[in-house]
Amino acid sequence: MMGEFDAIRPYNDAEVPAVLARLLSDQAFLDILTHFRFPRLAGAFGWLLKPLIAHRLRREFAGVKCVSTLQDKVEFYVDHTIDRATDGVTYTGVEQFRSGSAYLFLANHRDIVMDPAFVNYAVYHAGLPTPRIAIGDNLLQKPFVSDLMRLNKSFIVHRSISGRREKLAAYQLLSAYINHSIRTDCASIWIAQAEGRAKDGDDRTDSAILKMFHMSRKDEPFGEVIQSLNLTPVSISYEYDPCDQAKARELYIRATTGTYAKAPGEDDVSIAQGITGYKGRVHVNFAAPISQAFDDTKQLAVAIDRQILAGYRLFPAHYLAYAQWADADANVQVPAAETLFPADELAKAREEWNRRLQACPAEHRPYLVLQYATPVRNQYRVKAGLAL
Repeated sequence: MMGEFDAIRPYNDAEVPAVLARLLSDQAFLDILTHFRFPRLAGAFGWLLKPLIAHRLRREFAGVKCVSTLQDKVEFYVDHTIDRATDGVTYTGVEQFRSGSAYLFLANHRDIVMDPAFVNYAVYHAGLPTPRIAIGDNLLQKPFVSDLMRLNKSFIVHRSISGRREKLAAYQLLSAYINHSIRTDCASIWIAQAEGRAKDGDDRTDSAILKMFHMSRKDEPFGEVIQSLNLTPVSISYEYDPCDQAKARELYIRATTGTYAKAPGEDDVSIAQGITGYKGRVHVNFAAPISQAFDDTKQLAVAIDRQILAGYRLFPAHYLAYAQWADADANVQVPAAETLFPADELAKAREEWNRRLQACPAEHRPYLVLQYATPVRNQYRVKAGLAL
């Protein structure tokens, strides 16, 4: 079995010391850390700070010989970042997970790094092993990013392959790896419900991903394969999205010109903004694993969507946006924010929401509203039993 998944799998314990040593002498990585740690001094004093940071990290990570020790150390930094950039993280549904079982967490996708980080956070603080994380190779342009992610239990999804046959082989390998991880290694998996973030706030499961889970076990019925993977829909809700302005800009450009071309380094900016930017409150909800046998990917996608959209936590800003939305849905009754939230909470949200609207160029504003209003429409459609 050894070697079959080498091109995509996370690093194992034996590889940790060598990869850590490589990381801590990577200049691009140390640059980013210096800028993150000392934003004001990094420009003028980077030459002085970089070796100091490298030295401190080498000392701190000297005894690290395996992935779980590394994650325990990194958890301190993750918790610190979460404290700095959020007003608290809550989660529901973790009590249903049993140690000794592995789950396939299929989550809505809003932020490149923080979506899996918040799922990890919930699972880690519930005392369970963290999942292995699927990450697109389009985000791994720099060698240190790939090292960093694979140290932290990430495996690679080859998205930038263009040939049909190569694509098929890559999906086949991915399918085999996910099935092997859950059934043989008893290690959970996190993967987004669709490729790319839902920039318009409309969370939908791509049935091609569900098809991929089955690819390596074609001779078994689809429904049974899905049941054997403990497929668990996950909803991640941010009160505020640190990248909402950039997403509104992209949606506006797409709507007016028909296309959008990413600038070089744009993903890096999104990653940094997503990690450090203010998110307000964050909630992660784990639905029950899918137990029904679906024989059709489209039907399964709809069932997953209903779980994800119903489990989404709507914050005051979502209702404020919905009340301003030109495309509000006439078929659903959405209560006013005043009837749902205490006055002080609503006043604080109104202030932050207005600040975001003011910071957004007028022509982009409808797309900012759209991002926050869409989850409201979707959840109330689910509640009313309407088609999505």
